[in-house]
This record gives sequence, C-alpha cells and structure tokens, in this order.
Amino acid sequence: MPPRKSSPLDNVLGRLDDLDQQNLAILVQRLARERRLLETVFNTIREGILVIGREGVIDYANSAAAEMLGFMQKEVGRAVLWKRVPELARTLHLADDGGLRELSGISREVEISYPAARVLHVYIVPLNIEDPMPGAGEGTELRHAVILSDITEEKESARQIIESEKVQSIIDLSAGVAHELGNPLNSITIHLQLARRQMQRMEKGSRRDKVERALSVCADEVTRLDGIIKHFLEAVRPVEPDFADLDLISVLDESLEFLGQELADCGLTIDVELDSVVPIVMGDRGQVKQVFYNIIKNARDATPTGGIIRIRTSSDDQFVYVQIGDNGQGIDQNDMPKIFRPYFTTKKGGNGLGMMVVQRIMRAHGGRIGIDSRKGKGTVVTLQFPQKQRRVRMLGAGVDAEAPAL
Repeated sequence: MPPRKSSPLDNVLGRLDDLDQQNLAILVQRLARERRLLETVFNTIREGILVIGREGVIDYANSAAAEMLGFMQKEVGRAVLWKRVPELARTLHLADDGGLRELSGISREVEISYPAARVLHVYIVPLNIEDPMPGAGEGTELRHAVILSDITEEKESARQIIESEKVQSIIDLSAGVAHELGNPLNSITIHLQLARRQMQRMEKGSRRDKVERALSVCADEVTRLDGIIKHFLEAVRPVEPDFADLDLISVLDESLEFLGQELADCGLTIDVELDSVVPIVMGDRGQVKQVFYNIIKNARDATPTGGIIRIRTSSDDQFVYVQIGDNGQGIDQNDMPKIFRPYFTTKKGGNGLGMMVVQRIMRAHGGRIGIDSRKGKGTVVTLQFPQKQRRVRMLGAGVDAEAPAL
C-alpha cells in the first residue's frame, strides 16, 4: 500500500507545539470552517451516511440517515445500528460479541417498519483511517461506513409495472377467449331459431310446450352469455369518449328513471338532493351513464331491503361532485385496495369488471373517484368531474398531464 500523501493541514498539525496562540486560534477557526463545510455537504446528500464502530455504535450520522432510521443527532455515540435496524443484523454474520468483522464490502436490501415502512439498500465498507497526530501510532479501532439508499419508490414502481403487465396479459388472453366464444354463440342462436321453426310445425300439446320451454331457456341463456361477453369486451377494449357539453343532473335523472322500478322492487328508498344549478361538464353521455349505473347497482346489491341510497351533488370553482351513498354492508378494509382490480368481486355471480370500467371512464374524463366505507355501516362513492372550462384547458395541455393517478 503506497504511503498516504500529507496534506497542508497534516503538516500544520504536525507542528502544533511550535504554534503561538494567535496561529493556534487561526487554525481552530480554519478547522471549524472545514467542519461546517463538510457537515453541510453531507447533510445535503440524499443518501444516508453512517460511521459505525466494531460493535455497531453510530459514531457519525448525516441528516438523511437520522431521518431514515428515526433517531436524533444527540443519540449519536450511543445508538447501536443493529438495534435500530434489527432486520439488517439478522442478514449479517456478526462476530460472537455482536461486532462486525472487517469485510471488503457488504450489500443488502432491507425492509424496515420504523419510523416508516421503507426498503433500504445498505452498503457497508470498512474505513481505513490513520491518526494524523505524530506519535499516536496507527488507529486500531475497526470502523465501517454505511451508505443507506431509500429505494422504496423504485421497488413500488417495479411492482406496479409487473402487476400491470400481468393484468394486461390476462386481459389480452381473456379478450381473445371472449371473442372466440362469440362465434359458437352465433351458431347456437341460428340453430335455436331453426329448432323453433321446426317446433311450430308440431301439434299443440304438452310435448310441444315442453320443447318450447326448453328452447326459451336456451335462448335466454345465450342472450345472457352474449351480454356478458359484450360487457367484458367493452371493459377490456374501451371506446374513446365522445366529448360534448353534459348536464350531469339530466344524466342522473335518466339513470334513476331507468333503474327506479328495479330499486323499488328491492325495497330501497332513493333520497336525492341535487343542486338547483350544476355547472356543465364535458363528457360522453353514454359512458357517464354507465358509471352511474354501475355504482347505483353496486349500492343496490350491498343494501338490504328497507335501506336507503342517497345521491348528492355539489360543485366548487373547478369541479362538480356526485356522491352516491348507501347504508348497506360496507366494504372490508382488507378489500379496499382491490376494488379496481379486474375480476375482483365479493358479489355472488359478479364478474369483477364494474368498478374497473368506472375507474377507466373517470380517468378518460380527467376525473377522480373516491370511496369511503365502513364495514356494516355503508359506503359513499364520490365522483369528481372537471368543469367544462377546466376540461378544455386539460385537453389543450394533454389530458394525461393533469389526469390523476387513481
């Protein structure tokens, strides 16, 4: 190992005994300035930097490291890294006394839960520090530098990309299967029509009635399957919205008129409180109506007989809000993050596509959807639509620039 070159400061420190009081004061000021400079530099760095002794005692920590590990600067010199990050201690081969043997370098990814859930990349490297004071001899205490990098966002981004690719592959495969199912269903429909014509030539009687009922059941099931496939393909292959001036009150009225009898048959009360004037938004009437249908039907399925579905509208300077709430069974907190995932459903016979369609339409309209729910108490869905003038600005700048990530 080549000898270390002496710096001007080393040369000065080597002649401390020869310095008078004035020069000594100048030296102290210089050392203080250099210390402040180095501290400023290290505290500006985003990565956490620690210096630890052999037993893991933290001898130095910059601001980023203290924040990542949740301790104060006054604890430096007493806090032990292995106690602050026990997850790291478990992954290292520590000495029998809990100390860290000198290694050329250690690299780990560690998940910590305090003071916040993070994923840290930890790099540990030994420090070779010589004592510059003459006659002091070589430094004998083994120390290590620890570099901490917060890679939580990178990990989450990678997870989301993998999840998105996985979902997309499933959607592509399912869309292909759904498309292929359309051909045999068309063939079945044609043969059912032929069978119905043949049946009409039969003499009236119990046998003909039995065959007619069977054909009717088959035709109804084919229609139902065709509807499921059509709904599925609309979900995975969305149509671009046809934007036009839209009065949300009129769309709500049409939706409630269409679903009114169905809701009444379920024994549900509809409590509607709409603003007398609601600002115009830009939207696709059919797609926004689909949003209202899906959310109101979810409220219907979640609310027992005698329950209430409440609908409210409001607005501010930029947005129009539509709230649809119920006093039904509510959503389990563990299920809340899964609501917009394709194929996730808690309803018997549900296809798990309704809320995915809602989210996709709201995003295409530059809007947002929020859900508040308590198990056993009910759910409130809040739809936020940008007013016309804001929507025009968004379209001019590119919708994706302002469309929120839901």
